[in-house]
Amino acid sequence: MSDLLTYSLTVFMGFFAIMNPIANTPIFMGLVEGEDKTSKKKIAKMASITAFIIVVAFTILGKYIFELFGITIPAFKITGGLLIFYVGFEMLMSKKSKIHDSQDHEDESSIAISPLAIPILAGPGTIVTAMNFTTNATYTHIGIIILVFGIMIALTYITFVLSDWIVKKVGKNLIAVIGKLMGLILAIIGTGMITEGINLTFK
Repeated sequence: MSDLLTYSLTVFMGFFAIMNPIANTPIFMGLVEGEDKTSKKKIAKMASITAFIIVVAFTILGKYIFELFGITIPAFKITGGLLIFYVGFEMLMSKKSKIHDSQDHEDESSIAISPLAIPILAGPGTIVTAMNFTTNATYTHIGIIILVFGIMIALTYITFVLSDWIVKKVGKNLIAVIGKLMGLILAIIGTGMITEGINLTFK
């Protein structure tokens, strides 16, 4: 029992380091800027569910999905890195991302799926982390991975829904600074993923 608890904590810390819900809140706010409360909640819900389904699918079938479509981890990292860098750069330059620069429901879904669910929540780091935990894992361990990731997604959804309250408590100016810092961090993370993918390609 203690081994399973230790394993659960290890999985939780691994996912938290990659997905940090608090750090992702300013990113969410930047992406849904100008949307009303109902739309923000809808986007948060759709992004959370989409990310959960994707990571669970890769947790259970990841190896077969990569083999089926001929996807390599280096290629996945490079593509995810480019997307993350693009979003981070626009946040850093105080631009409203063209990815979410529209009003209709179709575009709300588009924001939720990309870049919010993919690659911010269910990006290369999250998927590879999940797949690493499944190496030599039993069905019990796989169940723990899915449960822990579900908890992380729930925490992320809550922080997204409460983003307006967080703004009131923290203040718009500080949030703006945090948003720019997160944009810089996202751009750096994206660059890191690209270079890592290139390095893995030529190993």
